[in-house]
Amino acid sequence: MKQTSRLFVVVIALLISSVGFAASFSIKDIRVEGLQRISAGTVFSYIPYEVGDRVDQNAPAEIIRSLYGTGFFKDVQLEQDGNVLVVSVVERPAIASITLEGNKDIDDETILESMRSVGFVEGRVFNELLLDRTKEGLKSAYFDRGKYSVQIDSVITPLERNRVAVDLLIREGRTATIEEINIVGNTAFDEDDLQDELSQSTGSIISRFTKEDRYSRQRMTADIETLRSYYMDRGYIKFDVDSTQVNISPESEKVYLTMNISEGDVYTLSDVKIAGKTIVEPEKLFPLIHLVRGEPFSRKLVVRSAERLTSALSDQGYAFAKVNPIPVIDEEKKTVAVTFYIEPGRRVYVRRINIQGNTRSRDRVLRREFRQMESAWYSAEQVTRSKERLLRLGYFDKVDITTSPVPGAPDQIDINVSVVEHRSGELMSSVGYSQSGGVSLQASISEENFFGTGKKVKLGFNTSDVTTYYELSYTDPYFTMDGVSQGFTLRYSETDMSNVSGSVTTDYATDDGRIGINFGFPITEHDRFRVTADIDYTKLKIVDPHDGGTDGDYCTPGDQTGDLNPAEDFICGQDGNDSYLNYVVGFGWTHDSRNRAYFPTNGSQISAGLKVATPGSDLQYFTANYNQKTYVPVWEDFVLAGRVNLAYGAEYGDSSEFPFFKRFYAGGPGSVRGFQAYSMGPTECEYFGIAEDSSCSDAIGGTISMTGSLEFWTPPPLADLKDSMRLVGFVDFGNVFDPDISDFDVGELRYSAGIGMSWLSPVGLLNVSYALPLNETETDEVEEFQFTFGTRF
Repeated sequence: MKQTSRLFVVVIALLISSVGFAASFSIKDIRVEGLQRISAGTVFSYIPYEVGDRVDQNAPAEIIRSLYGTGFFKDVQLEQDGNVLVVSVVERPAIASITLEGNKDIDDETILESMRSVGFVEGRVFNELLLDRTKEGLKSAYFDRGKYSVQIDSVITPLERNRVAVDLLIREGRTATIEEINIVGNTAFDEDDLQDELSQSTGSIISRFTKEDRYSRQRMTADIETLRSYYMDRGYIKFDVDSTQVNISPESEKVYLTMNISEGDVYTLSDVKIAGKTIVEPEKLFPLIHLVRGEPFSRKLVVRSAERLTSALSDQGYAFAKVNPIPVIDEEKKTVAVTFYIEPGRRVYVRRINIQGNTRSRDRVLRREFRQMESAWYSAEQVTRSKERLLRLGYFDKVDITTSPVPGAPDQIDINVSVVEHRSGELMSSVGYSQSGGVSLQASISEENFFGTGKKVKLGFNTSDVTTYYELSYTDPYFTMDGVSQGFTLRYSETDMSNVSGSVTTDYATDDGRIGINFGFPITEHDRFRVTADIDYTKLKIVDPHDGGTDGDYCTPGDQTGDLNPAEDFICGQDGNDSYLNYVVGFGWTHDSRNRAYFPTNGSQISAGLKVATPGSDLQYFTANYNQKTYVPVWEDFVLAGRVNLAYGAEYGDSSEFPFFKRFYAGGPGSVRGFQAYSMGPTECEYFGIAEDSSCSDAIGGTISMTGSLEFWTPPPLADLKDSMRLVGFVDFGNVFDPDISDFDVGELRYSAGIGMSWLSPVGLLNVSYALPLNETETDEVEEFQFTFGTRF
């Protein structure tokens, strides 16, 4: 209606103007009247005539059309004053200010940005048509957010100097939710099963975060494609969505969705062929096609097979190979024959690998992880492996690898690597809370990428009541160009187990010093062999000796009426010697096939090792361990993660007992959540073979340790955190045992279940868990809530 009115005004103006020019004349001057903000020069620039030009009866229409087209004027009139052309205008007002009121779901900047995109901004000419477009676009944005009752009113306030203030009054209303979803026409599959595949639903306990109960056109389109894929992956290649209806309740707060579908018949696979230019022998390609004749046709398997074929060609240097699956349908037999037509394209090699974004890490730190070489044939497998190795370093939040053709060289490409670094230095703190012991704090400072060289330096320190230690370690992962690593460790520690929160362990203390060197040798792409050599000195001390022991002489006969202490018993077994110098060599194997260091979705991290205190040491013993973490993708970023940690220690040679201070402990984060750290396993009472009593109920550790967990990782509901956070549901198990005290019994394993969260925050990794023991006994120490955190620098 408004456009019709404006057109009417223009037509009337043209008629009036055409009447004003009785005859043609030569323009002696042009005079503009009615200007307020716009300069006369601007008007002159839009008039298609100049002084000296001759105008006729067609000129007024042309001039008025041109000036109206600028959008600057509400009215334009032409008059002739002798040989002077008089242009009378009424300017449109300028927008002095734009004010938004009532908007909460969409912030001011987003709305103003949408206005700027259509030219409705402060300082521009006020145009009601643009204002109407802005309001309609804003309503559409609110509709996409499920606010169908939104009302947007505008108030235009005239100001001096032909300006206006624009106020948008927004009443957002309530967010409409999906009340009902109906799928009509399904006979092969249950409607509930089909609805489970959709991104939209009638709501759940997490709908506030996922917005799954909010209708949007984009989601509806995606759900239609989801249904189509579901059916076509099960042989229904003629499946179609005939129509969809979206109904909104009168109060605009409920949405009802209906999808009318036609399933069609099931088509089976009759034949599979490979055609085109088969660079790779067909007998090597057919195993990559996971289609079975006689089975229902599956579009998903066809696509995956085409991707595998493309990847196989890419590994041979054909970076731009295309594999087009062509189905041939037999309507009479209800079968489908699929031919994979191969277009390999030109074989290419890599001219150059370009790296950007590494402001801290040196180029060579990244390049030595690359398995794709420059001046070599391109291989998609080697590029993927290179990306995984970069992510496993733990230096980068993100790694993107793209290819680009080289101009003028059709057989060459460049590989472009873009990384986003995070702070590789870390100040780690560990905090635990127990009902009996309160809060404890530990810390360490490390730099995984020392000055961008890829070398690892760690200074560990602990300020808790239990342990005070200082550790300096250094590792060069590329001591040689072949990937042989070298490192050393210096460590001094003082441990007082009598200060463990809740007094859950036997009372003893140690002063320990260690110096060691290690080498690592690459075996395969994912495996390494490790050799270590340590000199270890330990001073074992009894915190509260029995009444007969004085000045450290724990084995002096006397009135032994104090608390029994296994550590004291160990010293006595060593003829009263409480200081031990040991020479320890170690051998280990590690395997790492994870696709990234943080929150991996695939692969395993495995290690196995053996350490032996060699003959000539004061104590002769050995320890063996096996640790494994495996990650299995369930669906997209949903992952099943399993962990197993096994350890065994024993004496040999002239030693009669495994060192008491080398025993294994269990409980707490990284072990069995829900139980207090160090609290699990045999007690002092069991060690001495007496009835359980509070005076001897402290844990003494064991010579066998078995812990593990099964976790289910899910991304958070908030999309912004999907790369840095995981929600976890878990079941932990474990305990420590001592065969010299009692036979190993799997039935003594403790179990716990709980939920948790891991967040790679800007200040470090935060782990929080809440676990409930499932089979605790009266002597177990429970600690339901636990968390650890670290700070990066």
